[in-house]
Amino acid sequence: MHKRALLAVFTALVTAAAAFGFRLTADAAETRALTADAAETRADAAGTRADAAETRAAFTHPGVLVSRAQLDFVKSKVTAGAQPWTAAYNQMLASRYASLSRTPAPRATVECGSYSNPNNGCTDEREDAIAAYTDALIWYISGNTAYAQKSIALMDAWSATIKAHTNSNAPLQTGWAGSVWPRAAEIIKHAYGSWPNQARFATMLRTVYLPVVIGGSSSNGNWELSMMEAAVGIAVHLDDQASYDRAIARFQARTAAYIYIAADGSQPKYPPVGSVDTRAELISYWQGQSTFVDGLAQETCRDFVHTGYGISAISHVAETTRIQGADLWPSVSERMRHALGFHTKFENGTAVPATICGGSVTKGLGPVTEVAYNALANRLGIAMTNSRTYTESRRPQGTNNLFVAWETLTHANNPA
Repeated sequence: MHKRALLAVFTALVTAAAAFGFRLTADAAETRALTADAAETRADAAGTRADAAETRAAFTHPGVLVSRAQLDFVKSKVTAGAQPWTAAYNQMLASRYASLSRTPAPRATVECGSYSNPNNGCTDEREDAIAAYTDALIWYISGNTAYAQKSIALMDAWSATIKAHTNSNAPLQTGWAGSVWPRAAEIIKHAYGSWPNQARFATMLRTVYLPVVIGGSSSNGNWELSMMEAAVGIAVHLDDQASYDRAIARFQARTAAYIYIAADGSQPKYPPVGSVDTRAELISYWQGQSTFVDGLAQETCRDFVHTGYGISAISHVAETTRIQGADLWPSVSERMRHALGFHTKFENGTAVPATICGGSVTKGLGPVTEVAYNALANRLGIAMTNSRTYTESRRPQGTNNLFVAWETLTHANNPA
């Protein structure tokens, strides 16, 4: 009996162990299955993120300031001899920027001081960029490949040479040239197509220009707005969504702080970066102006020239966002319609009241209204009498030789 009892106990233990071992094996298998499921889930999530990134990176090209549809509209008007586009095209064609004998003048280091002192390559760089854009436009409209090749030669010369911008005006210089280069590059790369050194040019934008402009500036607002214009255009050309998003966020903050509207309250918004954070500092930053009215800009009482730079950069960025499918024109329309109306009113001859800049302003807004006027008056249907008078009386608006060029040609009454 004792042996049989021991045998029974041993048999039970073996059976239990076998069953326990089976359960361990089954649990392990189930754990492995769950692990595989988790891995698959992580892979699916990674794939989703990759798909989302790919979706976000789907920029429209050409897509910096002018789209293919806009270019096609202009080409059709010039071909038909219609005005004001034909006069604007002829103005561009007769400019020094359209010369096929132009010799590029690149430098490894472009040195730009305050008030262009020193000016070591600054004018050369800006004007070569405008020339590259000019040639790209002429090629698109005329079909003459010599202009596309000249545009490429200008861009290639700089991309093979430039390494840095230095001295006090380096950020602004980088912003101005960096705003124009991508306009030319977009047309050549995505419409002309044959550009062996395109990747080198993209590397130039990525390493020489973008790191300087993307951080913005605490100087007068036109600096940061031009720098954000450059950052947005470069990001589009590089299909760089992260830089694009970063630049747009700063652009929106600076635009809100650059143009005052009554909805802001009793004073303008503080700038997004810098040490201006009291009312007294804000008034000083606004050139001593303490009475704020719709459309007044941070640099109005400095002069209309610099104010025009800021307004132009805002219009360029907003127009690029429209092409890219996330149109910011509706969100900036209230500020921009007031800013244009306010400044063009005085440009058109209205007397300046004593409450504005002590009753005296320095005019000279420049050829900066076509893009915004077309977007606000023609697309959004906003009545803009002062802006219309100013814009139409100055057609064709040409170039300011810095970063604005041929906008009667590209944007006058352009529905695309």
